Amino acid sequence: MAAYTIQAACHDDIPALIVLLDTLFTIEQDFTPNHAAQQQGLELMLQQADMAYIAIAKNDAGSVIGMASAQLVVSTAEGAFSAWIEDVVVDANYRQHGIGSALLANVLDWATSKGATRAQLLADLDNTPALDFYQRTGWKMTRLVAHKCGLVKHSNP
Repeated sequence: MAAYTIQAACHDDIPALIVLLDTLFTIEQDFTPNHAAQQQGLELMLQQADMAYIAIAKNDAGSVIGMASAQLVVSTAEGAFSAWIEDVVVDANYRQHGIGSALLANVLDWATSKGATRAQLLADLDNTPALDFYQRTGWKMTRLVAHKCGLVKHSNP
């Protein structure tokens, strides 16, 4: 079994997180790697520590080998916070060692400590290993279908 530690990400981890996101975004058809956008997004999450959290896994050498993130949103159905889980990815050389499960447990513990009563995530329909992983770790598919739209930045008149 690979030795690793789970901890909160910090600004110095961003370059390694971008590499992991490249791996994830080349699997998921809805996303394209964009280092500037990913850096900005990661920085925004780290600046919003009350509402967002990034967990990382590091190997014995101190290299980042996995990540998962959570953001809080208000759920009217729950009447409480809900955690939006994203960016669950483990370096291919370290998969099948419990790291993904440990990362998920860590972000869910953080969300629970912030008052979240539910968590949800999206997974690419063609990413069978991820779908199998989520099923094995107790996640249930819902009948909801995800939709998205791009928002255009408007300048003030």
